[in-house]
Amino acid sequence: MQRSRAEPQVTDLPGERGREVVEYHHESAAPSTYVYEFVWDHTAPAVGPFCTDIDGNVLMDFTAHVGSMPLGYNSPKILEPLSEFDLVDPSKIAGQDFYLPAASVLEDVGVPGPADLMDRLTDISSQYGMDTVFLSNTGAEAVENALKICFDYTRGKYTITCEGAFHGRTLGTLSLNRSKEIYRRAFPEIASVQDIPFCTDRSCTAETCDCGFFFDDTSSLRQMLAEKSGYVNSDEVAALVIEPIQGEGGYRFPSDPFMQEIADVCDRQEIPLVVDEVQSGMGRTGEWWAADQYAIEPDVIASAKSARVGATISREELFPEEESRLSSTWGAGDILAAAQGVVTIDAIEDHDLLDNATRRGRGMREELTDRELAGVTDVRGKGLMLAVEFETETRRDAVQREAFSRGLLVMGCGNRTIRLLPPLDVTEREIRLGAQLLEKSTAAA
Repeated sequence: MQRSRAEPQVTDLPGERGREVVEYHHESAAPSTYVYEFVWDHTAPAVGPFCTDIDGNVLMDFTAHVGSMPLGYNSPKILEPLSEFDLVDPSKIAGQDFYLPAASVLEDVGVPGPADLMDRLTDISSQYGMDTVFLSNTGAEAVENALKICFDYTRGKYTITCEGAFHGRTLGTLSLNRSKEIYRRAFPEIASVQDIPFCTDRSCTAETCDCGFFFDDTSSLRQMLAEKSGYVNSDEVAALVIEPIQGEGGYRFPSDPFMQEIADVCDRQEIPLVVDEVQSGMGRTGEWWAADQYAIEPDVIASAKSARVGATISREELFPEEESRLSSTWGAGDILAAAQGVVTIDAIEDHDLLDNATRRGRGMREELTDRELAGVTDVRGKGLMLAVEFETETRRDAVQREAFSRGLLVMGCGNRTIRLLPPLDVTEREIRLGAQLLEKSTAAA
């Protein structure tokens, strides 16, 4: 398959073999969030956004496996560096109990390890003075450990979250979620979680805001924490947890005044600011972190997906000094994942993919806006974290089905939004092709 000429080719989707695999899979699998009856054939040709399913259909994937496949399929920018290493069994060890060699220290070691990945992560977070990382397995674990270090550091009891938030599926992170109620229904929650509006009118000011965050020359956050009239003692707040761009909540992009107010209040009240970058980080928005796009100064960054591991990044003083306060058997011991994380960061830097994400994201927004897609109420994004919002959920779902039938993989989020996550090295041709397919899908729906 040549990336420069590849296009979706669909005959029967899902095909007979694909349906057989799906049925077999669900004989043992618990119900979960499967979006398509699409079975990727990892032995068949695939490159960039293009992949082949088990029935021979060629598809164009603009989901990036929910953001966890930053450079698409079979990227030579990833595979060529990895091919130099002789991988071993076991490829995972008890990484919080044993050490792996570090290529940054030992020239002859070959495979970069967890220490190398942590060094890269602190390097791309150094603008916030971050110098310490705790590695885990998932985004939810990264956020969960962010909560733990903040509770330990402050001895506070309150956590502040935002309306529309999604931070994971562990019981702790579920307690912060304020998106779809199915995520939390009937599950126990950690106590003392407060919430504030998330200002999604990205062009609003404090004077024009109508979401309820700003009012009467103040904000709901400032009022909550007011010394005499507030209902939460700022000294008892362990953390304010926020997605710089809300993911599952609908790819909601906040206004600059909202983020400035978050920054000002957290700074003035000395509240640790935890930024959930699980979906928005690692170059997706054209900067290493979406937080870099705004006025906020995070104290803790939670990363995963594109980083290939879960990572809680902060300053040394925020982490517990006492051993065993944090630990994870597999967290820092996945040889392959650590190496993938290292070469991913190196590839983004070496190939100027932050700049590519900015330019191609702008191009995609222009393509979709110029086409005046029927039923679309908004096209928005930063870098290659893009959203197309429709008039209704029914319309959105119909467009998603039509896109799938044409070989374009996209995913919904929020109530009526489609998210687009092309690979960070996406080309101008691929952006135009994706826009054309989405236009046809919208017309058909």
